[in-house]
Amino acid sequence: MSPASTLLRLGAGALAALLAFSPSTAGGADPLAPRRWTWPVTPVRIVQPFVAPAHEYGAGHRGLDLDDGDGAVRSPADGRVAFAGPVAGRSVLTIDHGDGLVSSFEPVDTELEVGAAVRRGQIVARVGVGGHTAPGELHVGVRLEGEYINPLRLLGGVPRAVLLPCC
Repeated sequence: MSPASTLLRLGAGALAALLAFSPSTAGGADPLAPRRWTWPVTPVRIVQPFVAPAHEYGAGHRGLDLDDGDGAVRSPADGRVAFAGPVAGRSVLTIDHGDGLVSSFEPVDTELEVGAAVRRGQIVARVGVGGHTAPGELHVGVRLEGEYINPLRLLGGVPRAVLLPCC
């Protein structure tokens, strides 16, 4: 996606959380950053940022909520469908990307079945309704070896903002 086609609008709380995001780890550059996953929706508008819990069972927001853009959900990287179906009243799609990385999307409507191969950028679903997101929003989660991580680590950080005319 070109920077010109990227749209980012944030509320004060979401902006503060994103500004706290650091793509670096204590040991230097984040080893996940070179993977450069593609955003699952276009244009990109982050509604709710990732908020790491204080501990494994603590409160937090283990993913990003995105405006659904054009309604199509694209695979951020090559992989295989690991799960597609309902979970607690909402439809979920999970893709195993190998090397311990798994992405999940909800709510979505998909025709894909478990085991189906997907390619980076391929449309894998349409944004559905249900779950904790408002209508017209998509929740994106990423796990590394079973632990939730900030999806921005793989998506290259906050996309470049495009200023829109006021009023």
